[in-house]
Amino acid sequence: MIKQEVTFFWFRRDLRLDDNVGLFRALQSQYPVIPVFVFDDLILDSLAKNDPRVSFIYESLSKINSKLQETGNSLLIKKGKTIDVWELLIQEYDVKEVFFNKDYEPYAVHRDTAICELLKVKNISCHTFKDQVVFEEKEITKADGLPYTVYTPYKNKWLDKYKSVMPVEEFDNKAVSSNFYKSDFDFPTLKQIGFEESLIKVKAHNLKHISDYQDVRDYPALDQTSYLSPHLRFGTVSIRKLVNWAFHKNDVFLSELIWKEFFMQILFSFPKVLTNNFKSAYDGIQWRNDEEDFKRWCSGTTGYPMVDAGMRQLNETGYMHNRVRMVVASFLCKHLLIQWQWGEAYFAEKLLDYDMSANVGNWQWAAGTGCDAAPYFRVFNPEIQQKKFDKNGIYIRQWIKEFDLGYGEPMVEHAMARNRAIATYKEGIIK
Repeated sequence: MIKQEVTFFWFRRDLRLDDNVGLFRALQSQYPVIPVFVFDDLILDSLAKNDPRVSFIYESLSKINSKLQETGNSLLIKKGKTIDVWELLIQEYDVKEVFFNKDYEPYAVHRDTAICELLKVKNISCHTFKDQVVFEEKEITKADGLPYTVYTPYKNKWLDKYKSVMPVEEFDNKAVSSNFYKSDFDFPTLKQIGFEESLIKVKAHNLKHISDYQDVRDYPALDQTSYLSPHLRFGTVSIRKLVNWAFHKNDVFLSELIWKEFFMQILFSFPKVLTNNFKSAYDGIQWRNDEEDFKRWCSGTTGYPMVDAGMRQLNETGYMHNRVRMVVASFLCKHLLIQWQWGEAYFAEKLLDYDMSANVGNWQWAAGTGCDAAPYFRVFNPEIQQKKFDKNGIYIRQWIKEFDLGYGEPMVEHAMARNRAIATYKEGIIK
């Protein structure tokens, strides 16, 4: 039996048909294109069966499949170890080319290298593309070619380069969409993949408040953030279109998007930051790492309303307001002297928008151990933060239902904790 000659496009962190670089290039192949997504067992096995991010991925794939079905095409869904899935696809089809967009996280780099080696051995062309960033790991460097480790000069170089390439090319897949492989693949249920639908949902993104972003972003009770972060994480929106829009609308919002790329190139250039301090001088700090204290922080029962409201919002919704993220992270590392890795792992488990590079980067910033981090002697006062950014207690009352019934005492006194943190850091820093 003669096998069908095909090209594959492999969806990963780019769950959209619109303005998708790798898909656009794949559809220009001389062979019909089968779009495929692989539910990777090496990732799924560590997740809860009702993980809301898996539900969101599934919903996004379902939308892609429905759109493809309008023109007699469909999305192929596979599950297993990625290398095993590709071995089977190569056996089933006469695969001529494989296209996919790059991922820069350590596991993804390792996985993709293995897949490309497999394809090379099988004489199959492998094509990779930049899609989830405007500028990737080695495009923004210092004059000597080394990566930036301070944000502001990185941002300035990023903006200079962006202005020189404007307008950034966008990729209209509609023009080449006739080259999909005609198919009607069975679309599995979430249960067949081994998961169940989560009650926690990813919200639709909303850009209507971006024009006054700098005025509203620090006030959690206003709830006027964009909710874009999970959509950027899984690529249901185009970063090119978003950056172009932000460039003309709001510099502060654009700066937040550039922070994401800064942290991504830090993780790529310095993979040790995933588990270790960027600044090794901080390796000597003697953390308390009290497990009971950590449980109180996780459950939102520290006695500090701003901290507790944030943790309860996270536990119930998978979201936490960005200003509050800084407060809860500082509290864990400074007030409780618990290593940032503990908090980073908890956020990784709970956040709908969990992005490895940004999560690690922001946690090390809060702990003072990262590149371009807050100085170790900067200790957020949760009570002052509450008075500044939720002075009427609207956000706090939303998440702490018992607040007006007489809220508990703080688990640690601020002045004492601040002094203890500064002394511990000062003593632990390796000269």
